[in-house]
Amino acid sequence: MKKYWSLLKEAIQGESYDYTTGSINKAIFLLAIPMILELSLEGVFALVDIFFVGKLGSNAIAVVGFTESVMTLVYSVSIGLSTAAAAIIARRVGEKNPGEAGTAAAQSMIFGFFVSLFISFFGYFYASDILRFMGGSEAVIREGSVFTQIMFIGNLGIVFLFLINGIFRGAGNAAIAMRSLWLASLINILLVPIFIYGIGSWNGFGLKGAAIATTIGRASGVCYQLYHLFFGKGLIRLQMKDFLPQWDTIQKIAALAWPATFQFIIASGSWIILAKFISESGGTDISAGYQIAIRNVVFFILPAWGLSNAAATLIGQNMGAGLIERAEKSVLLTMKYNIIFMAFVTLIFIFLSYPIISFFSNDPNVIQPGVLALRSIGTGYIFYGIGMVILQALNGAGDTKTPTWINLIGFWFFQIPLAYILINYTSLSYVGAFIAIPIAESLIAIIAYFYFIKGRWKSIKV
Repeated sequence: MKKYWSLLKEAIQGESYDYTTGSINKAIFLLAIPMILELSLEGVFALVDIFFVGKLGSNAIAVVGFTESVMTLVYSVSIGLSTAAAAIIARRVGEKNPGEAGTAAAQSMIFGFFVSLFISFFGYFYASDILRFMGGSEAVIREGSVFTQIMFIGNLGIVFLFLINGIFRGAGNAAIAMRSLWLASLINILLVPIFIYGIGSWNGFGLKGAAIATTIGRASGVCYQLYHLFFGKGLIRLQMKDFLPQWDTIQKIAALAWPATFQFIIASGSWIILAKFISESGGTDISAGYQIAIRNVVFFILPAWGLSNAAATLIGQNMGAGLIERAEKSVLLTMKYNIIFMAFVTLIFIFLSYPIISFFSNDPNVIQPGVLALRSIGTGYIFYGIGMVILQALNGAGDTKTPTWINLIGFWFFQIPLAYILINYTSLSYVGAFIAIPIAESLIAIIAYFYFIKGRWKSIKV
C-alpha cells in the first residue's frame, strides 16, 4: 500500500518521467491516474448542469440535452485538434526535442483560436434553428435559445481546455491537465446553483445562468493552463516567438487534425441523429430521460477515455524513441486495464440504474426511459473500452485516418440505419435506438482490434 500511495502522489504531482524506459505498468499508472481524474471532472460539468437544471422541468432538461448533443460537434473539433497536437508533441518529446514541441504547441493554439471564432458565429446566429432541428417544441426553443447562444459563444473555453490539455498530455505532464479541470469544475459547481436560482434577494438568471457559470468555469481552467505554458517548469515553456506563424507546422497539425476531427464528428453526429430519433418517436419526457442517461454514460466513459489517452501518449513517445515493441505492449496492457474497469461499470448500470436516474429527476415519465436507456447502453461497455483504447492508440501513432473510416462504417453505415429500422419497422419504437448503440460499439471495437494487431500503424511518420 505504501508503494501504491507513493505512485499516486507522484502521478498527481506530475513530476517529469521518461515514459520510454522502465516499467510499462508504472508508466500507464503515472499517465492514466491524472488523465482519469481530469476527464472525470469534465464529466462533472454535464452532471452538475443536468442536476440543477433538472429542477426547472422537462423543457429545461431538453434544452440542455439538445444543446449538449449539438455541442458534441464542438467537442469533436476540440478533441481532433487535441489529438493532432498530442501526437506531434509526443513524437517530438520522444525524439528529445522540446523546442520543436513548444513550437507545435503554439501553432496548434493559433489554429484552434480561429476555428473557435467560426463556431461562435454559427452558434450565436442559429441557436433557435439548432433546437428546432433537434425536435424541440416552440416552448423549448423560446426557453432555451439564449442558453444555446451563450454555450456556443463560450466554445473557446472548450476548444482550449481540450487542446492545451492535449499539449500537456503529449509532453507526458498529465497532472497539469488534471488540475486545470479541477479548477474549472470547482468554479462551475460553485456558480451554477447561484447563477440559476440566485442568492439572497437576487433571483438569479434562470436557465441561462447554467451556461454563464459553465463558461466562466472553463475560462478559469484555460487561464490556469496558459500560466503553466508560459511560466511553468515543464518540458514545454512557450515564448512569444513561438506564435509567429509557421505554415509548415500548421499544415502538419491540420493534416492530422482534420481526419481526427472528422473522426469524432462522425461519432458525435451519430449521437445527434439518435437524440433526434428518440425525441421524434418518444416525445419530451422520453428525450429527457435519455439525456439524463447519456450524461451518466459520458461521465463513466470519461475515466476509460483517460486510460485511452494514456495509451496514445505512450505509443507516441515510444515510437518517437524507436521502441515499437514497447509501444505495442503499452497499448495492449492499457486495453486490459480498461476492460476490467468497464466490466465493473457494466454491473453498476445494470443493477443501480434506477437510483442513478432518479437522483436527477423525480418524474416517473422521465425515470422509466432513462433507466431503460442506461441498462441498454451499459451492456456494451466492455467493447467500448476496447475500441476506445485501440482507436486512441492509432491516433497517438499518427494514424488518424483509420479510426475515421472505422467510425464512419460503425456509426453511419451501421448504427444509424439499424436504429432507424428498429424504431420505424418494429414494435420497439424509441427503444430501438437504445439497442443499436451497444451493437454498433461492439462492431467498432472488433474491427479496430483486428486492424491494430496487423501492425500497419508501425510505419507511420509524423
